[in-house]
Amino acid sequence: MHAIRLHTFGPADHLTYEQVETPSPAPGQVRIAVAAAGVHLLDTLLRAGEKGPLPTLPTLPTIPGREVAGVVDALGDEVADVWLGKRVVAHLGFAPGGYAESAVVDVDRVHEIPGNLDFAQAVAMIGTGRTAMGIVQFGELGPDSVAVVPAAAGGLGTLLVQYAAQAGATVIGLAGGPEKTALVRANGADLAVDYTSPDWPERTRAWLGDRQATVVFDGVGGAVARETITLLSPTGRHIVFGWSSGEPYRTENATEQILGPTMTARTGGPNPIRTLELRALTEAAEGRLVPAVQRFPLSAAADAHRALETRRTTGKVVLEP
Repeated sequence: MHAIRLHTFGPADHLTYEQVETPSPAPGQVRIAVAAAGVHLLDTLLRAGEKGPLPTLPTLPTIPGREVAGVVDALGDEVADVWLGKRVVAHLGFAPGGYAESAVVDVDRVHEIPGNLDFAQAVAMIGTGRTAMGIVQFGELGPDSVAVVPAAAGGLGTLLVQYAAQAGATVIGLAGGPEKTALVRANGADLAVDYTSPDWPERTRAWLGDRQATVVFDGVGGAVARETITLLSPTGRHIVFGWSSGEPYRTENATEQILGPTMTARTGGPNPIRTLELRALTEAAEGRLVPAVQRFPLSAAADAHRALETRRTTGKVVLEP
C-alpha cells in the first residue's frame, strides 16, 4: 500500500509518499481500506517534533494521522463477521497510522457510518466533531446568549457556529479575510468579522450596542483572544480549548482543559469519548451539523500541512488516497 511516512522531525517536506507493507489486523482489530484520513493541527506539531498535549512523541519512522474512514476489508481473530464490508469511521487514539491506504484499529473504536454521510464528513465528525460536542457542554447556549467564535471558518469553528446558531444564540464569528468571513456568514453567524482589520473590536462593539458576549469559545489565544475578551461581560465565560496562535491566553473565569478530563467528566457514562463521537455522528447524520471539508490527495499531505500551518484552509482538512 501507499502511505505517508515521517523519518525525521522537521518541516512539512519531511513527509514522504512511500510504498509500505499493508498491515494485518491483530486479534480484536479490523483493517480499514482508507477512503479519507483526517489532518489535525496536532499532526503538524508532532511532525515538527513538538508533542503538544500527548505524553510522548511518536517513534520514527511513523505514519502520521489518527482519524480514518473507509470500508472494513479484513478482520482479526475474535471479531464478528458482520463488520466485514461495512462503511466505518474510527479515531485511532494515541496510535498513529491514518495517512495510508489501509489502517488497523481495535474494533471497539469503530463506528458504522450513517448512510447519508460520506467518508470525509465522517472523518470530520469523529475527531473534530466529538471535540465540538464536548466544548458546547460548557456554553449553556440559548436565545439570550451572545457567542463569539474565533477561527470560525475552521473545522471546529464551523461546527461551533452552527451549534450556537441552532441553539438560538446570537453568533459572532471571527475569521481572516473576506473569503473566510463570507463562509462564516453563510454558515449561520449573525456577524462575520475579519479579525485582520485593526478596528474589528470597535466595529463589533458598535454592532452589539448595549449587549456583551456571554461566552467566548477560544481555541486561538494570543492577540485575538486578548481583543476578544474585551467583548465579554463580567459574568461571561471564556472557554479555552487550545491556542493555535502558539500563545496561551487565560482569564480568571476561563474554563480550561476542555480537551482533557474536564470535558469527559461532564460527558459522563462508562465511555465518555465514545459518547461524544456518537453524538457528533448523529448530529451530522440528522443534518443539524454540516461539517466543512477541504480535501487533498494523500500524496499531497505535505501541501495539506503547509496550508494548515499558514491558515490557508477552511473546514476540516482531509486526505483522500
